Amino acid sequence: MKELVEAIAKALVDNPEQVSVRALEGEQSTVLELKVAEGELGKVIGKQGRIAEAIRTILGAAGTKMKRRFTLEILKP
Repeated sequence: MKELVEAIAKALVDNPEQVSVRALEGEQSTVLELKVAEGELGKVIGKQGRIAEAIRTILGAAGTKMKRRFTLEILKP
C-alpha cells in the first residue's frame, strides 16, 4: 500500500523526489503518513479534499480485500 500511495502522490506533484510515505503498522490497521514539498499540499488534497478522499477510498477498497484497515494522514512539510 505504501508504494501505491507514493506512486499516486508522485503523479500529482511537480517535485516527485520530495514525496515520502511512512507506514506505521498496528495489529489490524496501518497508518500511512504522506509528506510532500511545501506548496504542493493542495495538489495532493485537491479542491474540497476530493483527491485525498479518492486516495482514501482506494485504500479502503484494497484494505477490505487484504482484511486490513488503512488510514491516510497528509502531513504538513
